[in-house]
Amino acid sequence: MARVRENNSTPLSSPAARLAAGAAGAAAAGLVYSTVIERNAFTLREATAAVLEPGSGQLRVLHISDIHMLPRQRVKQAWISELDDLEPDLVINTGDNLANPAAVPAVVQALGGLLSRPGLFVFGSNDYFGPTPKNPMKYFRKDHQRTHGEPLPWQDLRAAFSERGWLDTTHTVRELEVAGVRVAAAGVDDPHIGRDRYETIAGRPNPLAQLRLGLTHSPEPRVLDQFAADDYDLVLAGHTHGGQLCVPGYGALVTNCHLDRSRVKGLSNWGSTMKLHVSAGLGTSPYAPARFSCRPEATLLTLVATRSGGGADETVDQFLPQLENTLA
Repeated sequence: MARVRENNSTPLSSPAARLAAGAAGAAAAGLVYSTVIERNAFTLREATAAVLEPGSGQLRVLHISDIHMLPRQRVKQAWISELDDLEPDLVINTGDNLANPAAVPAVVQALGGLLSRPGLFVFGSNDYFGPTPKNPMKYFRKDHQRTHGEPLPWQDLRAAFSERGWLDTTHTVRELEVAGVRVAAAGVDDPHIGRDRYETIAGRPNPLAQLRLGLTHSPEPRVLDQFAADDYDLVLAGHTHGGQLCVPGYGALVTNCHLDRSRVKGLSNWGSTMKLHVSAGLGTSPYAPARFSCRPEATLLTLVATRSGGGADETVDQFLPQLENTLA
């Protein structure tokens, strides 16, 4: 008796097979693009914000965040070192500099000349603890349980920054004059891991200051509300990575904090008078080394005086060819 073997396989020439092969090819191409090309397509953005007291001059502020440095990341280190050519008046670092215990020298060397300029900083969770592998679905739950990796040498990094003249604003109010602008600045430790103690800096900063500046790593709304209640003009933050893996035409899927998606990166208003700038950052966790539709960035903010009667800010994104470094 002849036996007939049923073949349930789909011929390669069928439409379904061609569709599956095309999808697999697109997925592979997307993976290569996000992990090799875009992750290293460093970009300088420029924006203007009217936050200084009327009659003030201008202040050029370079905002750097979320470097997540590994010692072997030579491309990133070289790109960061070129930022000193911008000659900013003030450098702000909002944390997550490290991704490895041996990365402190690489961070210090990359920042190079910027450490000789006036600077302010706070730290993030990935200055204190190393990254760990995580289920990416956890990012869709804002209150997921967090696990810490190995301790990182944040004291060494703080000493290196401080010895070069940068001011630690963690739970401290600092006053300085930069480019003829009197600045009152204060910061909190990382709210993402519950280290913030806003009560240590609570109260309206010096009313004679022409700029009242707040720093935090994670832009948690409860902290932003406190800065706004104390009449700060501008708060700088990082942490979100701009969403890191974004959908073209839609934007970020998550912010990795309680901030809404519309403010995941760039300038926005917080309350009636305060501005918020969130940096999309320069790095990624080594366990999630990909970016899609969200290039790594630093931002040069030009702060100008408010106009009588208010007025909209002008925000401009520019890609400076001499500072871009995209892997072929």
